[in-house]
Amino acid sequence: MEQQQSTNNGVEQQQQQDSNLLNPTIPSGEQTLWADVSNLLESARNDLQDGELICGENFNLFAAMSALEIMDPKMDSGIVCKYYSVDEAIEDGAAPIPLSPNKTVDVHCIIDVMDHLLCCEATWHKGHSLAQTIFSCIYLLRPDRTSSHPLLSSYCTVVRATCNAVVSVVSDTRTHEEEDLFTITSGLPLKKDGDEKCLSMLNVIEETVTRQLNACKSSSHKKRSIEDIEPLQTNLDLEEGYCKAVLCRLRFRKHFYHVLVCLRRPQGRGLDLARKHIASCLTELGNILKTEGFLRSNRKYGLCENTTEDITTASGCQPVGFDSTLNTRLSAPTPPRAIKLLCWKKAVEYFEKLFRDLDVVCSHPTDSSFEGVLRFVVEFQKLQPDLVARSHLQLLLVQDGKFYGRDPMFAVICRAAAVPEVIKNDDIQKNESFVHLGQLAITLLRILCTNAAWQRRQLGKVLQDWRILHMQLELALRKEFEESSSTSIDENLFLKMYKHILIWIEEQTFWIAFRFLILGFELELYSPSEYCMVYWYIYIILIKLGEKMHQRMITSGEIGKRKGKKKKESTKDVSKDPSIPPAVLLLQCHIYLAEGLTLMIAALRNEHGVFQCRGPFNTEQERFIQHFEHLQKACIPDHVSYYSFREYTDNAQLNTLVMCNYFKEAQRIAKELRSSFSNDTNKLAELRHLEQVAEHNGIALNLVSRLGSLDPSLKVSFEFNHHSHFATAVVKRS
Repeated sequence: MEQQQSTNNGVEQQQQQDSNLLNPTIPSGEQTLWADVSNLLESARNDLQDGELICGENFNLFAAMSALEIMDPKMDSGIVCKYYSVDEAIEDGAAPIPLSPNKTVDVHCIIDVMDHLLCCEATWHKGHSLAQTIFSCIYLLRPDRTSSHPLLSSYCTVVRATCNAVVSVVSDTRTHEEEDLFTITSGLPLKKDGDEKCLSMLNVIEETVTRQLNACKSSSHKKRSIEDIEPLQTNLDLEEGYCKAVLCRLRFRKHFYHVLVCLRRPQGRGLDLARKHIASCLTELGNILKTEGFLRSNRKYGLCENTTEDITTASGCQPVGFDSTLNTRLSAPTPPRAIKLLCWKKAVEYFEKLFRDLDVVCSHPTDSSFEGVLRFVVEFQKLQPDLVARSHLQLLLVQDGKFYGRDPMFAVICRAAAVPEVIKNDDIQKNESFVHLGQLAITLLRILCTNAAWQRRQLGKVLQDWRILHMQLELALRKEFEESSSTSIDENLFLKMYKHILIWIEEQTFWIAFRFLILGFELELYSPSEYCMVYWYIYIILIKLGEKMHQRMITSGEIGKRKGKKKKESTKDVSKDPSIPPAVLLLQCHIYLAEGLTLMIAALRNEHGVFQCRGPFNTEQERFIQHFEHLQKACIPDHVSYYSFREYTDNAQLNTLVMCNYFKEAQRIAKELRSSFSNDTNKLAELRHLEQVAEHNGIALNLVSRLGSLDPSLKVSFEFNHHSHFATAVVKRS
């Protein structure tokens, strides 16, 4: 204690001495006094032991982690730069124009620049910043310098215009919240006067190169005078190969820009034309791949060969005019840490997938119902589209607060809820609760267009809004009903709308809850020991969803009225009723699978002690709360808790489960539904996968129930090899 006190006194004395030492190189101000504290810091450092941290009122662990690190190449932006300014890089010859006095070398190097820019663009689409990808190109940072080189200038202009169009779409749809760096331009020249004429410039260059290609193909070309048509480069034996390589890259850029322009047309009016340009983009990407052999065989014309594994050009040569560290000092938001670009082939594959995804977006009819759009977006997300494709989908679905930019959300909701046309009027849709309902529907569409992790977080948050709105709308509609004597709406009609809207809201709420739960499987948020509680909750939600869906179809007249009165039936028992619509029967198949998996895992826990939630950290109840907190807060459904789950599963036994084989029932329904969805390929694929899960789980259940107690070496595990969120039991000997 005495030693520590003496050390502290020494530090205080040193601090007092240092405070009197003014640094002559930094002038003092009226309210500031500069002092050299190097000795103080060194003393404090020597006094600290491993694992200790200085903590004060204005300095803690968070402040330490947020502090700027200097002299670290990974974190200090001032230490990693080769050049300190663009002008310095240009003066050093990093971006020459022309790229070489030799025209063959010049053309070859320009193709390398085109290829490397493609890799930069694909890497940017994957979430990295513009400053470290596209604008690592010095030619883009100083666009005026390229005006003397028409081929390079036109290509850089269309790249810049394309990037600006993509940033505009992602910003307008607000999907950039997933990737914060995506839309940050850091003051870089993303837009320049005259960029809107990029296609006219590109068309002129394309026409010139096309004439050069046609000239070199003619049999009399070698006899033709050079003055007739100036070749692209000087080696006439390589003219055709270089012309083709340049042309396919120019045409790809032209069609890509056309795709973005067409997709921005309001109300989906440009979708058909966009599909034609998408097909052209895919064709040109194929042609670009075909030029690899020619360019590699002539890589001697490149300035230097790339010796790294991640080649970013078709020729394998290092591109000219790029410096990935140049912007780290010029723009504060740019991360100093170096990034890894996609290689050339991976970049081409990325754009091929992007255009295939955009083609799927364009192929969807714009007259779909709200329910049909929800199904389409969920199916589209199975393709794992990237940010740009999802942004264009959202832009198509929601424009100016309207469905497809055309239909008011009130009208869309009324159609979805099957509200009679007689009831709809302007006074009702101005009701505050209806306005809020329309906003929630738009928000739901936007959320479904985000990536899986962001989507699940937002769905969990919005659940409570739907639940609260249901109560608010119920109160508002009752108030309207009490005052209905002053309106022209018939009392019975108003009650009918009240019933339709509330049923539809509840159905959407349970659908959102189901989507929230199954996304956890896609994100691998559940451990095998938690599958039992997750499938139990899915089972409970699906029962409620099936009930509301069936109720909506009855009230909307989709199901014919039955003669005579019948007792209220549970959704679990509807599979044998011929009047039940296929959509509800498909839900019933899901219900049987969820219930079967719940009881199967519970029985294995009870009889064999497997899949237990053991560990030094969270208890099973704590895990239940963590996974279903959003559902519990919104009371979805009512009167459901951890104790309900334990009560349902504590007495599960394998023998009882075999007698009422839920997997067999699910398999039967899946087979019977094939004819109902014969024209829907997605539904047929879903039924096939559900049937496989049911069949394999039924076999595993019978095997474990017969041999489990006799052969302790049998081990059961669960895999998702047939379905994305319904697991398949695998029985093996250990």
